[in-house]
Amino acid sequence: MTVLRHFFYRLYHAGLRLFVRVYPFPKPLLMHGHGAFEQWREYLTHHQYRQVLVITDATLYKLGVINPVCDLLDELNIAYHVYSDVEPNPSIETIESGVTVYRQHHCEALIAIGGGSVIDCAKLIGARAVKPQQSLLKMKGLFKILKALPPLHALPTTAGTGSETTVAAVFTDPSTHQKYAVSDLCLMPKIAVLLPELTTQLPASLTATTAMDALTHAIEAYIGINGLAFSDERALSACEMIFAHLPLCMANLKEREHREQLLLASFYAGEAFTRTSVGYVHAFAHNLGAKYGLAHGFANAVILPHILRWYGASIHPKVADIAYRSGLSESTMSIEQAAESVILRIESLNRSMDIPAGFPQIASSDIPMLAKLILAEAHPDYPVPQFMKISECEALLKQLMNG
Repeated sequence: MTVLRHFFYRLYHAGLRLFVRVYPFPKPLLMHGHGAFEQWREYLTHHQYRQVLVITDATLYKLGVINPVCDLLDELNIAYHVYSDVEPNPSIETIESGVTVYRQHHCEALIAIGGGSVIDCAKLIGARAVKPQQSLLKMKGLFKILKALPPLHALPTTAGTGSETTVAAVFTDPSTHQKYAVSDLCLMPKIAVLLPELTTQLPASLTATTAMDALTHAIEAYIGINGLAFSDERALSACEMIFAHLPLCMANLKEREHREQLLLASFYAGEAFTRTSVGYVHAFAHNLGAKYGLAHGFANAVILPHILRWYGASIHPKVADIAYRSGLSESTMSIEQAAESVILRIESLNRSMDIPAGFPQIASSDIPMLAKLILAEAHPDYPVPQFMKISECEALLKQLMNG
């Protein structure tokens, strides 16, 4: 029975791969580099929205991170309202409150300034604005919206989620303590503006965990079975850039060049995984994050080396590709040695950035329930290199509990 079920999972994955190959996949208009802000100004000048909703979180609002954007809107005589109630892992209530504000002010577009939670919240506000009769819970899963959203301009303040170039958004249902993903091509932002100056106030801990989030996206996109030439190249580029620039950025948090490279790496990783999907690292991170209130990037960083070791030889050739491309191993090394060098580098990076090796808050009594939730999320949607049994999932949870 298990063999037959896995066979149908692979048929489903093949169908998704064929869809991505033949369908003209959307892309945001990317603006990055030294002229990005001026380029965005020209775009706004040309389109002249009458009223926009600026979405951010309370911390960024208090720090004045959004002030340059508000000043620009004032200069262009574009009316706006700021919605700054977005929390980490945005809840159904937060999104619905944003929809109310959007409608009350008769907005025509959305500008999201923040990390993945803010951009995801903006996507789902847009989705609910155009589908007023469809609840968020009915949108979870694949292709449940199928309607053009208001234009979304995404300005990430973290180099991690890649939400500015993905067709997915995640929300939390507080009543069940579960996270749900919504995936639809219409969720792709219209514009992505990468401004490193928006990330320089990010503390070391968030710089570390968001970059490890991007690295997880890139690695899971590359080792999964649905890779394409475009996604593979983007994933390898992202890995190379993160391994090179993250340690340098951690040594000098205000340095613009490394921040810019990490933003671009996050964007590339987002381009990769939005076409290929992710894997077990994300299934673990989503469910542990929802249960114990763990930040997503932090959870990914902790879980990543454990899952890579569990995959074993099934991913050695692809992980070795990452090692060779990123300069983590000599070309004379064996595939097994090269793959091990990547895992060792991830573990070393985690230690240097004070990221632990496990989650002591996991309760033994929660493990059977968590294992079921993790595999229910992963199967069949994630095109993983090999399938995990419930017993293996429980063993990995115990390993994570013990660090």
